Amino acid sequence: MGSLYGSLFFSQKFFMATTTTELDTELSAVNSILGAIGQSPITTLNFTNPEIAFIYNILNEVNKDVQNEGWHFNTEKHIEIKPDDNTKHITLPPNTLRYDINDGLISKTTDVVTRNGRLYDTVYHTDEYESNVYIDAVTLYPFADIPNVFQRYITYRAAVRAATQLVSNPSLVQLLQQDEAKSRASCIDYDCDKGDHSFFGIPHGSGYRPYTPFSVLSR
Repeated sequence: MGSLYGSLFFSQKFFMATTTTELDTELSAVNSILGAIGQSPITTLNFTNPEIAFIYNILNEVNKDVQNEGWHFNTEKHIEIKPDDNTKHITLPPNTLRYDINDGLISKTTDVVTRNGRLYDTVYHTDEYESNVYIDAVTLYPFADIPNVFQRYITYRAAVRAATQLVSNPSLVQLLQQDEAKSRASCIDYDCDKGDHSFFGIPHGSGYRPYTPFSVLSR
């Protein structure tokens, strides 16, 4: 019993001493970029300072570029979109980066693009819909709301761009590119782990139990 209580006390003590990890903010990301190019940190995002505004713009551009690739955390499939009751038009949310008809590789009855800000069907040559449409979409999320591993990748990538444009030091750019490459590898690892990707293309709402040799041996 003594060893059991000792183990429980150790476990509680361990968890109490464990530190928490806070997600990055736009301010902390800008400070990381400033530090990477040898500049002093700031306490607030003062956009009257041209350098701060320039770096903040780079951070936003890189955030869009990275999320536009379509990762597991910002990709949703089989989203139901209802046309407007009066106009029968479908307008996608402004933070939609990419989209396509669900199962578009299999079903060729509908093919959509954006025209005049509305969803346009190139098969039936119309932007009016009588029924709901199901799409797969890649959505842009604010920097503070994305996983930390992607925040770090975006920050490193923005630092490389800032160093390239603001600092004439090829060695620094090369060093920062190494950090960018490592952080991208972490993003790919995170995406593969969370995505549960399969060669069989198992869709949501279904299941698949593979052959397990150890179950045969246990009989």
